[in-house]
Parts: sequence; structure tokens; C-alpha cells
Amino acid sequence: MLAAMFSGRHTLCQEKGFVFVDRDGKHFRHILNWLRDGVVPTLEDSQYPELLREAEYYQLLGLVDGINAVLNRRKDDDDLKTELTRTDIIKCIQSKRVRFRGVNLSGLDLSKLDLSFVDFSYACLKNTFFSRANLQCAKFRDVEAEGANFHNAILRECEFTAANLRGALLAGAGLQSANLQDACLIDCSLCGADLRSAHLQTADLTNANLEGANLEGANLKGAKLGGANLQGANLQRAYLRDVNLRETHLEGAKLDGANLLGAIR
Repeated sequence: MLAAMFSGRHTLCQEKGFVFVDRDGKHFRHILNWLRDGVVPTLEDSQYPELLREAEYYQLLGLVDGINAVLNRRKDDDDLKTELTRTDIIKCIQSKRVRFRGVNLSGLDLSKLDLSFVDFSYACLKNTFFSRANLQCAKFRDVEAEGANFHNAILRECEFTAANLRGALLAGAGLQSANLQDACLIDCSLCGADLRSAHLQTADLTNANLEGANLEGANLKGAKLGGANLQGANLQRAYLRDVNLRETHLEGAKLDGANLLGAIR
């Protein structure tokens, strides 16, 4: 807009050589500085909406995009701020029935705690540490647990239905009879995990590492195993009916008694 104003195509009202722009001058220095160096200024959160209005008035689309990017980054940072501390969790689990449904616990160190039967459904558990924790019969339904650490954790009979565990570390975890139906396990490490009788129907195990895992009697109906590493895994009596194993690494895997009817190999 400023370029258009001073292009010569428009008549400007001047007084003693000055041009008056009927806007709040508080943020005009930020407008000029952005025109000089293209850097979005660092401001208080309450000031960005004001500067955004000025940028829109002057039709500076690059500055508008820059302000929106800053606001989105700050929103993401706020979303990752945990609502409770490890001490808060320890106090809570001393009660008989504990529920953290929908709570943001991302990044917390909850390793080695007894969290059995705790309900974490719908919680945000991104990069949360559960290493060696006792999580028997805990509920993780629909959780966002991308990058979470469950190394050597006790997860027997846990519910992970539709959980997002992308890139999570579950190596050595005890997942006997756990319900992982519809879970996202893409790029997960499940090396040496105990998944005996686990429910993995329609779970996405693309590129997951299950080397040496025990999947005896596990139900893998409709599971995605493209690029999955099942070398040396125990798949005895596992249900693999109609599963596509063409891109699955099965060297040294035990398949005695497995249901492979209609499986693509």
C-alpha cells in the first residue's frame, strides 16, 4: 500500500512536506523495520494482534505470514506445557482410583512408578518417560504418545486402542494380552517385547522393529506390516490370516502353528 501511495498515481494531501497516515503510530516503527530487514519483531503476545492489524492495513502479506507463524509456534509451545509434575502424579496415585483422562503429561519422567490401573485415555503423552514403570491394566485409549518411552515397562493387559505410538520405544516391554487394536505403531521399537496373546488387529506396524519379539498367539488380523522387522520373532500360533507379509522381514521367525491362510508372501 505504501508503494502504491508514493507511486505518483495518487494525489497525496501534504502539509509542509509531510504525508499524514490515519493509523495508530505505535507499531509503525515495526512496519518500517520489517521493510528494512524482513525480521518479525519480538513482542508480548497481546501486541501481535495489534501489529497484525497494521500489517493487514499496509497489505504486507509477508509480515502477516510471519506474525501468524510466530503465534502458531507459541501456541504449539503452550500445548506442550505439562499440567502436572512428577510430584503431583505421585500424590495422585496414592488414591484408590486415578484418572488422567485428557491431561497433558508430555515430557514428564514417570519412570519406575507404580501406575497400574491408571486411566490415561485421551491424554497427551508425547515424549513421556514410562521406562520400567508398572502400568499393568492401565488405559491408554486414543492417547497421543508419539515418541514416548516404555522401555522394559510392565504393560500387561493394557488398553492402547487407537493410540498414536508413532516412534515410541517399547523394547523389552511386557505387553502380554495388551489391546493394541487400531494403534499407530509406525517406526516403533518393540525389540524383545513380550506380545503373547496381544490384540493387534488392524494396527499399523509399518517399519516397526519387532526383532526377537514374542508374538505367540497374537492376533494380527488386518495389521499393516510393510517394512516391519520380525527377524527371530516368535509367531507360533499367531493369527496372520490375509496379512500382507511381502515386505516383512521374517528371517529366522518361528511360524509353527501360525494361521497364514490367505496371507500374501
